[in-house]
Amino acid sequence: MVWTFCLLLTSERGTRILIDPYYRFIRYRMPSVEPDIVAVTHNHFDHNKIQAATGDYLLVNEPKEYIREDVRIRGFKTFHDKLNGEKRGPNILYRFQMDDLTICHCGDLGHLLSEEQVNEIGKVDVLIIPVGGTVTINALEATQVMRQLKSTITIPMHYRTKSLSVVGLMFSKVDKFLQISGKRTTEVKTLDISKKICRNMLVSLPCSMNEYKAAMSKKCCDLIRDPVNNERAG
Repeated sequence: MVWTFCLLLTSERGTRILIDPYYRFIRYRMPSVEPDIVAVTHNHFDHNKIQAATGDYLLVNEPKEYIREDVRIRGFKTFHDKLNGEKRGPNILYRFQMDDLTICHCGDLGHLLSEEQVNEIGKVDVLIIPVGGTVTINALEATQVMRQLKSTITIPMHYRTKSLSVVGLMFSKVDKFLQISGKRTTEVKTLDISKKICRNMLVSLPCSMNEYKAAMSKKCCDLIRDPVNNERAG
């Protein structure tokens, strides 16, 4: 896993879902990807570069239901801050159902979930959640959301890494989330998940560019961001 949020999900039947595409940011650059589905959680430059994807794909960018091939997607309206979007705008939390699994990507979630939202989302097998704070929920809040959704496997994202240099100083390290959560942590380079192996744990994916490129072909999560002109980040 590279530090942020752009990731590729691949179903057992080979359906590829690209979430929050970017171009590049500091030392991170997104490799060429030809997905079947592109999902955008919010309209900031480091999440919405759909032009980075190639081929004929279904664009998912609204809080509603989508179905393509063996994948069912539901978007839930949330916000990028604790002020109902007044500061950073709206955010879409996506629930992906495929291979008898429910995978939840929180985007740049900025608040805890309401009881109504928790009930609507339902049980989550794999939760992908920001933990670095400042422009998203922080480590403590991420732990609370993890417990709200009772996720079996949790993958942290959007935290400080060495490759971010001084930019990374605005975010906390992933260690803080790992400590607060108190869960067992497993480090992997490629994450293949089935219902049979789901168990209560945290997963740490690769953070270096070499590991990121090597693992991009088939895995559960790969991430990055990229500043372009004067568009808004985060």
